[in-house]
Amino acid sequence: MALIEPLQRRATFLREVVDELELPNVTVLQSRAEDVSGSFDVVTARAVARLDKLAALSLPLVRPGGVFLALKGRSASEEVTMWTKALQRLGATDIVVASYGDESMPTTVVEVSR
Repeated sequence: MALIEPLQRRATFLREVVDELELPNVTVLQSRAEDVSGSFDVVTARAVARLDKLAALSLPLVRPGGVFLALKGRSASEEVTMWTKALQRLGATDIVVASYGDESMPTTVVEVSR
């Protein structure tokens, strides 16, 4: 598992947690997503940007047959409607919006298969 974090303070924190929990299969990369080479089965991202921008950064890291999971807010369905064509141009084959957890404050995830 690779954790990608551009900010030094957060990357240092993640390394400390990985060391403390003795997680030998976890690597912390202090980098921006667009500067990382390689591909992964699953790529996740918090709602740090519009869905089209998140996908442009994240989908290139997803190997064919993999999935991109974007943790978004309540407007996730509207974003999917707005950006479906852009996602498809980036290689999306299936897009699903699902909510998990407490109904009063759900976690909404956009699952984009490649």
